[in-house]
Amino acid sequence: MKVNGRRLVAVSAAVAVSGALLSGCAPGTLAGQARNAHSPKPGPLSDELAQALSFQYIGDSGVDETINQILMIKNVARDSLAPVLSFKALDKNDHVLPHVKVSTVFGSDRGDLVAPYGSSSDILRFSGPGEHDVADVRVTVRSTTKARFPAGPHDVTTQALDSHGREIERFERFSAVRLTNEDDIPVFVRVAYILWDQPPKGVTQQAVEVTPVGDLTIVPAHSTAVVKVSGRAAAAVARNSYGPAVSIKAYNSQ
Repeated sequence: MKVNGRRLVAVSAAVAVSGALLSGCAPGTLAGQARNAHSPKPGPLSDELAQALSFQYIGDSGVDETINQILMIKNVARDSLAPVLSFKALDKNDHVLPHVKVSTVFGSDRGDLVAPYGSSSDILRFSGPGEHDVADVRVTVRSTTKARFPAGPHDVTTQALDSHGREIERFERFSAVRLTNEDDIPVFVRVAYILWDQPPKGVTQQAVEVTPVGDLTIVPAHSTAVVKVSGRAAAAVARNSYGPAVSIKAYNSQ
């Protein structure tokens, strides 16, 4: 299902139950157990960490107001990991789509996303001839390191605020973002302001513009932090307020 303006969006297109990914999706959805293609690593520790990761691609979960083109990441290591991934787009027959470029919103292809023990996610973007034919992805773990900062099991939530600190909707012209951490440890996150396209029926929705809000931010355990909107982020909010479908997402980073 697609993200619409002025309605709540959840990133949990698939969830973990007792540490295992749910593989069932509604009929007619695009979903796959993303193919792992672990590349050679420079040493046994890195190889062991890479083997702790597995992936599931969910094009459309079939659930209202969930984000499309989700990469679910399962980490069975006890440490939080910072992988660098690469991707090949596959069609419904598992053939590689050679002209489709795959990138990410949260940066798992750049080592920016921190994957905690358990489940986490990134959002994929496709571009090039055949971008609407993607049914699955092949994931290669290029490298994996232990994250500099541990991540908690729960997502940090976001709330748009006006210039007086009052809560407003994300589609309004907000001046700050409040981050809430329900975990027992402090976490380090980045915030992305995402603009979504409005594709025709049967085509998955994807991010067409991603703007960082602030920088790496620490959110204390069982507490909040506020990130001011300025620079490019303020311009993006001003440009997209009261119009297109948008999301404000926080993700574990370093």
